[in-house]
Amino acid sequence: MDYKILVEKAYDAMTYAYVPYSKFKVGAALLTKSGKVFTGCNVESASLGATNCAERTAVYKAISEGYREFEAIAIVSSGRDFTYPCGICRQVLVEFGKDIDIIVAKDYDYEVYKIDDLLPRSFTGIDIK
Repeated sequence: MDYKILVEKAYDAMTYAYVPYSKFKVGAALLTKSGKVFTGCNVESASLGATNCAERTAVYKAISEGYREFEAIAIVSSGRDFTYPCGICRQVLVEFGKDIDIIVAKDYDYEVYKIDDLLPRSFTGIDIK
């Protein structure tokens, strides 16, 4: 899939963000290796620990429908610059492989990283065995 299309899907998802506190909208579009796309937005809560990021929303939706192999995720926000996944989202993404492309976009200009670039020396299931 053309990453520009994935970025568009992330922008579409961002419109659903529930952000009454920060007003900082984030959207994500996760591409599975089979070509299916799952989208997510951030959802805030007055109890900030209960807030969920757009990236994890997309991953959890995919997992809940039986998908475990991911090719890429596009991340966009209402901020002025590229928005990168937070540490928790990086940890969740690396759980499913170090070869996932992380696409950060702003105004349809984008950069692509591997999750291993953003979370070097990560702790994964291999470390537990």
